Amino acid sequence: MTGPAAIIAARRTAVCPRDGGFAQLGVEALATPVIAALLADAGMAPDAVDEVICANGLGEGGNPARRIALAAGLPRHVAGLTVDRQCAGGLDALALAAAMIAAGQARVVVAGGVESYSRRPLRLRTDPLGGPPVPYDQAPFTPWPDRDPDMAAAAAAMAMHLGISRAAQDAWAVESHRKAQGPRPEIVPLAGITRDAFTRPLTLAQAARARPLVGDITAANAAVAADGAAFCLVVAGDLAQGRAGALHLVASATRGADPDRPGLAPLAAMQAVGTTGLAQSEIMEAYAVQAMACVAAAGLDPTRVNINGGALARGHPIGASGAILAVRLFHDLPAGTEGLAAIAAAGGIGTAIRFGRLR
Repeated sequence: MTGPAAIIAARRTAVCPRDGGFAQLGVEALATPVIAALLADAGMAPDAVDEVICANGLGEGGNPARRIALAAGLPRHVAGLTVDRQCAGGLDALALAAAMIAAGQARVVVAGGVESYSRRPLRLRTDPLGGPPVPYDQAPFTPWPDRDPDMAAAAAAMAMHLGISRAAQDAWAVESHRKAQGPRPEIVPLAGITRDAFTRPLTLAQAARARPLVGDITAANAAVAADGAAFCLVVAGDLAQGRAGALHLVASATRGADPDRPGLAPLAAMQAVGTTGLAQSEIMEAYAVQAMACVAAAGLDPTRVNINGGALARGHPIGASGAILAVRLFHDLPAGTEGLAAIAAAGGIGTAIRFGRLR
């Protein structure tokens, strides 16, 4: 293999809020059109694919990656690997693909994530005393019930600790929507939807009237639960030679951090891959305060972060969100520059990947 693994095609669906335009579509229906578009963009036959790595955080299990590979018409030998690291899974899938290629286990990997928030299974926990099952919505992310904060509550606590006002968070959200107004070339049309359904010309006055969730966290400065899929075609370095626009995976890192402050978890991973000399960064906006805190602590230039809007303007399809960051960089990063994608996950986990595009 010559050079690091590289992305030679990257696509996604639009992102639709839960119970919206994709409400009737399961993970296979969301993912397979994206994979077909990847292969068409790269001029590569399905038989060339060695593996599918798919992040999925809310599904019913059963190895969705295998089901997606079969539904997409990939060879039967593609076993499929499903990753559940919640919000970070889509980026982790790309890092795993690069590691698999570096180890000589594969040369062509479809990697990314998919989430159908609309069709997630209902969750019940059995009662050890024999009573009726107890419903629950969120899985535990730590072994300590008193140190496993709800994500919105953790964001509210971080805003208070750092002194980031609701007005500042609202302003970040308004700017995210403003930057996201244009068309996105990476979107694969699906169910007649060609643009992110949640994006709108949000105003400060509208944000100020938004429904509070916890503290200063509101429906305007928190990303909406959503459905969507995003995948990249990751190949060995020699297969990327001569392909204009190939995006190389320069370095990746996943780090654990304080589970009480999950929003700051990406900082250690970002430090590991380096934050200097970046032309552009895609930082996950699960909450405005989380993105703002990470950008400030990492010393990033805010004008070069999420230049075409972030998850506040799209929504948060958990398993797909990290991969969406990489897809955006594939389509936006200028030649001869490097960019960064970073995301936080529940339980105090952060993943970052540094990408580079040759001239």
